[in-house]
Amino acid sequence: MSNYLPEPFRIKVVEHIHMTTLEERRMILKKAGNNVFNIPSDKIYIDLLTDSGTGAMSDRQWSGLNLGDEAYAHCRNWFHFEKTIRDLTGLKYIIPTHQGRAAENLLFSTVAKEGTIIPNNNHFDTTRANVLANGGVPLDLVIDEGKDPSLEYPFKGNVNITKLKNAIKEHGKENIPVMMLTITNNSGVGQPVSMENIRRIKEIVSRYGIPQFFDACRFAENAYFIKIREDGYRDKSVKEIVQEMFSYADGCTMSAKKDGLVNIGGFIALNDESLADKIKEKLILIEGFLTYGGLAGRDLEAIAIGLQEVVDENYLAYRVGQVKFLGDLLQDGNVPILKPTGGHAVYIDAKRFLEHIPQSQFPGQSLVVSIYLQAGIRTVEVGSLMFAHKDPGTGEMVYPDLDLVRLALPRRVYTDAHLRYVADSIIEIYNNRKNLRGMKIVEHGESNLRHFIARLEFVG
Repeated sequence: MSNYLPEPFRIKVVEHIHMTTLEERRMILKKAGNNVFNIPSDKIYIDLLTDSGTGAMSDRQWSGLNLGDEAYAHCRNWFHFEKTIRDLTGLKYIIPTHQGRAAENLLFSTVAKEGTIIPNNNHFDTTRANVLANGGVPLDLVIDEGKDPSLEYPFKGNVNITKLKNAIKEHGKENIPVMMLTITNNSGVGQPVSMENIRRIKEIVSRYGIPQFFDACRFAENAYFIKIREDGYRDKSVKEIVQEMFSYADGCTMSAKKDGLVNIGGFIALNDESLADKIKEKLILIEGFLTYGGLAGRDLEAIAIGLQEVVDENYLAYRVGQVKFLGDLLQDGNVPILKPTGGHAVYIDAKRFLEHIPQSQFPGQSLVVSIYLQAGIRTVEVGSLMFAHKDPGTGEMVYPDLDLVRLALPRRVYTDAHLRYVADSIIEIYNNRKNLRGMKIVEHGESNLRHFIARLEFVG
C-alpha cells in the first residue's frame, strides 16, 4: 500500500507549459531585477510562488460560475455564500471582500491606532503590513519549538501561553483590540495550531475582554492536522473539528484563495454587531455593496462550493500527503527543510543550505534566483528580504529567526512527476551550493512589503 494517496480526482482540462533556455532565463532575471515577482508567468515552467489563488477549480465550481446572479444587491449567490460560511464558522455577520488583504485592511483600519498591540503566533506579510500601516505593533508569540527547523513537533504553530499572558499584563488589555491567530501558521512554515492551544488562548483573552480572531485562510488544513495528530479527534469529521475551532473565535479574516479553492475572493466574519457595522461602512466606500464586496455573483458561488469541498477528508489527505511527498524527496537528497512538513508548502532552510552567505546578503533570495535560473521553477523567499527591519529604537537591523525558501503547492495542479523534477533540480543546486553568492538591494520602495518590488544584484 502506497504511503502517498493518489489524486482524488481526474484531470479534465490541461494547460500547456513551456521551458525556457538557460540563457533566456539569465536575461529574464536581469530584466526582473532578480525579483521573481517581476517574471511573466509564461516564462515559468513550474510555479510554486504561492498557493494563493493559483489552484484548479472543480467541475462543480465551474458549473457554479454559470449560476452567477449579477444583481447589484442581494444576489442569490450571496445567500448561498452567507449560509455556507455561517454553517462552518457559526459567526453571525459575514462581510465579503475581494481578497484576504482587503479583509485585513478593513479590520485593522477600524480597530488599530498608533501604539496598538496585535498579538499573533506569527503575522504573515500582508497582516503585518496592515497592522503597521495603521500604527499598530505586530507581536509574534509562537512557541520556541516553532523556531527550531529540525525539530519534529506536531503543533509548531501554537502560541506561547506564558508570553501571551505577559504581553497582556505589560501592554494592558485596553491597548490590545484583537488577538490574531494564523491557522495554519503561514510565516511559521505552514505549521498547525492545536485545538488545546486555541481553547487556552480563548480562555485567556476572554478574561480581559479581548476578542479572538483567526487568519483562517487555511482553516481546513489546520483541522485535518488536528484530526491526525491530536488526541481525541481521530473519530471526528473535519467539518466537526472546523466547527469546534470556530466556536472559540469571535471573528476571522480569510483569503478564500487558499482553502476556499478559488482564484479570487475573501471575507470577514464576526459576532460583534457594532464592529461589523463600522467595517460595513468602509466596505461600501472601498470594496462594494455589502452583499458582493468587490466580487461578482459567480465568484461568491464558486467560494461557497469550494468551502464545502475543502472539508472533504480524501482531498485533505491527498493535499497534506503531496506536500509531505515533496518534503521526503528533498530530505532523501539531504536538502535541509523545516520539519515536519506543513499543509501547503515545503520550506527550505536557506541558512543551513547556504551557510557561507550571511543574512544581511539574503541567502533565501539567492537560492530563489538560482532555482529559477537552473530549472525554471519560481519559489519565494520568506526571510530577511521579506521580514528584516530596522529597530525603531536603536536603528539596527533585526533579522528573522528563520531564513526560508517556500515551495508552495497550488491546489489540484501539479502531479508527482512535476514534484520529482522540482526535487531533483533543487538537490543538484544543493550539491553545488558553494557557487551561490549573496545579494544586495539596489532599489526598493518605502512599503513594508518591499519584497514585492525590490530589485537586487549579486555581491562581488
